[in-house]
Amino acid sequence: MPADSSVQQRFSTRAGLLLSALGIAVGTGNIWRFPRIAAQNGGDEGAGALILAWLIFLFLWSVPLIIAEYLIGRKYRFGVVGSFVKGMGKRFAWMGAFVVFVATAISFFYAIIVGWALYYFFQMLFFPLPGNTQEATIIWDNFQQSMWPFALHFLAVAVGALVIWKGIKSIEKVNKILIPVLILIIFAAVIRAITLPGSGQGIAYLFRVDWSQLSTPGIWLQALTQNAWDTGAGWGLFIAYAAYMHARHGTVKNAFITGLGNNFISLIMAIMIFGTVFSVLQHGYGYSDGQVLEVMQTSGPASTGLTFIWLPQLFARMGAGSILSIFFFLGLAFAGFSSLISMLELASRTLVDRGIKRNQAVLIVAAVVYLLGIPSAMSLNILSNQDFVWGLGLMVSGVFIALFLAKYGLSKLREETERAPGDWPLGKWWEYLIRYFVPSAGVILLIWWMWLSITVFAPGEWFNPLNPFSLMTVLLQWGIVLGLLIVFNKKIGKLYS
Repeated sequence: MPADSSVQQRFSTRAGLLLSALGIAVGTGNIWRFPRIAAQNGGDEGAGALILAWLIFLFLWSVPLIIAEYLIGRKYRFGVVGSFVKGMGKRFAWMGAFVVFVATAISFFYAIIVGWALYYFFQMLFFPLPGNTQEATIIWDNFQQSMWPFALHFLAVAVGALVIWKGIKSIEKVNKILIPVLILIIFAAVIRAITLPGSGQGIAYLFRVDWSQLSTPGIWLQALTQNAWDTGAGWGLFIAYAAYMHARHGTVKNAFITGLGNNFISLIMAIMIFGTVFSVLQHGYGYSDGQVLEVMQTSGPASTGLTFIWLPQLFARMGAGSILSIFFFLGLAFAGFSSLISMLELASRTLVDRGIKRNQAVLIVAAVVYLLGIPSAMSLNILSNQDFVWGLGLMVSGVFIALFLAKYGLSKLREETERAPGDWPLGKWWEYLIRYFVPSAGVILLIWWMWLSITVFAPGEWFNPLNPFSLMTVLLQWGIVLGLLIVFNKKIGKLYS
């Protein structure tokens, strides 16, 4: 049993819980990752196929898994590994440990992206906005070639560790400030973006469906991993926060609000990016749809620089743009911090559950996240590889959480769960999705992707682990982690039993 008194803390209000849950969901996954994934997967006619598949997975994958995580955390009052051991038995400790590792591995490079946002906040604060794409690209390239990514990576991890130092009470207080400010800033920026001349072309492209794309597994795979990225479903983060829930706060309504609110933010961020880029390149330079898309897809490896190259140009074209740019990148940093602290809390709570004092656990996690994030700070290709490998790993994590509940007994858990006043009833639909759809969708999409990686996507490179987007780089990294966890499963199980 954990000895640290911080595990007895609870969220003081439902608003604090909901804002903290939105802090998990609303982050750089919405503002940085979603627009670039939409750009990377745009077809000849539009990017709407990805949007459609992404919305489908919100209701079939993400919301059911968020509900599941709330129920698990509230029932066991442990972190992920402790909950798996209590609910499934010591033989399955490795499954919980893999879920924790995936979320923690994402934090290694996620903290770097938070550092990017901090850099651009100071860039916008002290220097003029770039007037064109060339100037914006120079700022981005010079930053990536400097030591700033390393220094700001350290700062992001250090501030995140400071926030979680005293537990959920400080996390709740911080999110009550970060999330409302972030949402206000985003709305101010998107209102200006949609009024730019020619922005309607970009917005129309974003939502126009190229129906032929829906027959390809890549779209569905990207849609599922992005929705998991967006919402935090299957990361185990909601399990960690739900351990601090009061029973009166409920689960079902909160899960829907979290998922829908998160996806709404993602959509308006994509509207902002696509509207801006199309306005600048089509209205300003006469580019065709295809030429605009090519530019978006080549803004850094896997479009990693898309938000940072194009948003400064958006602000340069609006009244009071300098002031808004400062607040926007501050908001982006806030969004990153709100998600980063949940990842740090997940890993720290895992150590606290095995008897380590919170302050020691936080220091250990902060040191590991910083050190193992250094390779991604050194290279955008490594960062893109880690994003790819562990983004796919979220599907495995989601399947493991579904298997957890199936073994424990979905009907049994529903019967044991006290329905909070005003919460929505949890119907049979949730059982069917968790028992059948989530495991099946995860396994089928992974097998489908593996097969096409060998036969279509990279028939000459799929076996090369040094290719950052090959099948072998995924299998090798997953295999190393899973192999070690299975070998040490007995020891892990004893630590949490």
